[in-house]
Amino acid sequence: MGRIAAPYGIRGWVKVAPWSEDPATLLAHAVWYLREPGATANWRAVEVVSARPHANVLVAELRGIESREAAATLRGYEIGLPREALPVPARNEYFWSDLEGLEVINRTGANLGRVIGVTSNGAHAILRVAGGDRAAERLIPFVPAYIDRVNADVRRIDVDWEPDF
Repeated sequence: MGRIAAPYGIRGWVKVAPWSEDPATLLAHAVWYLREPGATANWRAVEVVSARPHANVLVAELRGIESREAAATLRGYEIGLPREALPVPARNEYFWSDLEGLEVINRTGANLGRVIGVTSNGAHAILRVAGGDRAAERLIPFVPAYIDRVNADVRRIDVDWEPDF
C-alpha cells in the first residue's frame, strides 16, 4: 500500500509514499502492517495514532515511535493491509501484488518473462518483467495500448510488446 519515505518533524511522525490509486486509502485504517525493505514475510502490526494527507504524501504518527531518530529507523519499510480489509477490485482493475509472478506473453507467443514488480511513473503503472529471452529487465507500461489481456486464472498477461524492446 505504500512505503515509509522519511521522518517528518521531531516527534516521531513519518512521511508515507502511498502506492494506491487513492492515497487516502490508508487513512481509513487504524492499524497498518510494516515489514523491512526487501523482506518477504514478517509483517508487524502498528497502531496509527494519527494520519493525514500532506502535499503528495501522507504523514502519520505511529504508536511507539516518539522521536525523529526512531522514525528514521523505519525509512524504506513497506506498509501493507490484510487483503480482507480492501475493497474488491472492479472489473479490469488489479492489485499490483496480484500481477507479480504472472507470465508475460506477446502476440507472437514469445515469452517475455514474469512480472517481478509493478511501479508507477506518475501517469500509469509499469510492469517490471524479468526473464524470458534476455537478462535485462523490461519495463512495459500497464496501459490498454500495450496490455491485451490479464488472465489471473492461468497467471498470464498477453501484451503487444516486441521482444527487442
